[in-house]
Amino acid sequence: MTPHVEPDPQAGAAVKAADRAHVFHSWSAQGLIDPLAVAGAEGSYFWDYDGNRYLDFTSGLVYTNIGYQHPRVVAAIQEQAAKLTTFAPAFAIDVRSEAARLIAERTPGDLDKIFFTNGGAEAVENAVRMARLHTGRHKVLSAFRSYHGATSTAINLTGDPRRWASDTGSAGVVRFWAPFLYRSPFYAENEQQECERALAHLEDTIAFEGPATIAAIILETVPGTAGIMTPPPGYLAGVREICDKYGIVFVLDEVMAGFGRTGRWFAAEHFDVVPDLMTFAKGVNSGYVPLGGVAISAEIAATFDKRPYPGGLTYSGHPLACAAAVATIQVMEDEKVVEHSAHIGETVLGPGLRELAERHPSVGEVRGMGTFWALDLVKNKETREPLVPYNATGAANAPMAAFGAEAKKHGLWPFINMNRTHAVPACNVSEAEAKEGLAALDAALSVADEHTA
Repeated sequence: MTPHVEPDPQAGAAVKAADRAHVFHSWSAQGLIDPLAVAGAEGSYFWDYDGNRYLDFTSGLVYTNIGYQHPRVVAAIQEQAAKLTTFAPAFAIDVRSEAARLIAERTPGDLDKIFFTNGGAEAVENAVRMARLHTGRHKVLSAFRSYHGATSTAINLTGDPRRWASDTGSAGVVRFWAPFLYRSPFYAENEQQECERALAHLEDTIAFEGPATIAAIILETVPGTAGIMTPPPGYLAGVREICDKYGIVFVLDEVMAGFGRTGRWFAAEHFDVVPDLMTFAKGVNSGYVPLGGVAISAEIAATFDKRPYPGGLTYSGHPLACAAAVATIQVMEDEKVVEHSAHIGETVLGPGLRELAERHPSVGEVRGMGTFWALDLVKNKETREPLVPYNATGAANAPMAAFGAEAKKHGLWPFINMNRTHAVPACNVSEAEAKEGLAALDAALSVADEHTA
């Protein structure tokens, strides 16, 4: 694939100038960033105004599950815009109903009612509100090494440094350690120990917080930005049992892991577990138009049969977003994208990343499934000391910055968070594209190797 426009550095400079003059970027010190001006994108690639093309191993922000500019989804948005561009959420609209039906068909268990939001953070906000109202309790337990969004409740539930500046300490949130054998907080030696000790820790936390005060436990089924830490066998089932024991609502956050990312429609399927509430967004329509939501169990939905649910959004179930969701789900079915994600993970990405780990001293661990992988980069494989300190910035983060720069030199746009790089291409990435990404990672890891001991 080649860029669809001739290089035009002058146009790129104009785009950059307008951005710097008027756009306030998220998660950034505004005077220290230099955003790339993007001229176009298609499939697994995007390109700039200078004609440089990049294989996107970030999928945007892990949401372009069917790649950029899929023609069937673009056409569906265009057709819906010509038919009914927008309408208030209190009405029954055909495309909204169809999107809800298609999503409910794929969610596990009896999660058959869909509350639409504009994104993942709002989905978490509303899931927690539903749990609190359903139980009459106020506390919510969430894990360290997690991310649930940047709105008020969602950011307080988050277990990474993005929470710190906005942590009010008054949101009724209690954090606990979820299992992560590679950096175990429980001194476990194997997955079984990690699972057992993590569950014991969680139940102890509940006992000391007071079970009757806890409305919900929220977990990312497979934590995403925090490191793609696949839970050990039995852990999520154990959490389900604990929630049932104490009457706690079990919420799974599938905003990043859902819609084919792990090689199943939802990651919960890998673990044979059904939550009471499940949040989604991102891959539901490949991010083409903002959309998220909460899939709701029959029991919790019944709470609001006669009692109004006190929540709503102006653009809930927006017709353009729902049309994109319907088309995306149909594309994923017709093109077997979910099956392809599983296949490419098992036959190309997984083996390829593990082979890189064998040759590069900077790779401490490879973990993941489907098109959802992380490389944990270290200074020393024996001690497992991270390549850069936790939440490193500036000079302390130089090794990861050098790694990222080298990846871009080789035409790969990498996903980097702290001491990790994630391999999260489109779920329909081709075998050739995946191997191209692995080759670029191979070159970039040689730079990371220079910082090992």
